Amino acid sequence: MTKALLAVVILISAFLATPARPQDAAALFDGDLQRLAEILGTLHYLRGICGCKEGAKWRNEMQALIDAEIPSGARRARMVAGFNRGYIGFEQTYRTCTPAAYVAIRLHIEEGLKISRDLTDRYAN
Repeated sequence: MTKALLAVVILISAFLATPARPQDAAALFDGDLQRLAEILGTLHYLRGICGCKEGAKWRNEMQALIDAEIPSGARRARMVAGFNRGYIGFEQTYRTCTPAAYVAIRLHIEEGLKISRDLTDRYAN
């Protein structure tokens, strides 16, 4: 599972290296960014309750995404809401780490990896 996490971080970093657009311009990929934010929130919660000892790693990845994208008010609010939706949604479902939580972690890492690859393939220079 560590290799998958490293791959997600590398792909997110590659995506973040692309030049930022003007703040007010809506991006074609905003839906993907919001979903990626939700996945980061989910991973922040689930990896924490499963004892992965990553601290604020996923929150920091979210902050890096916001810093790289430099979204204006409404876009930023939607990204933050996505992160919080992912976190709160799984906080309401899982109080402790279970085998199902590990499955959810794996599935979210896979989806985040796919989104990161797709965004990088379509929009990176």
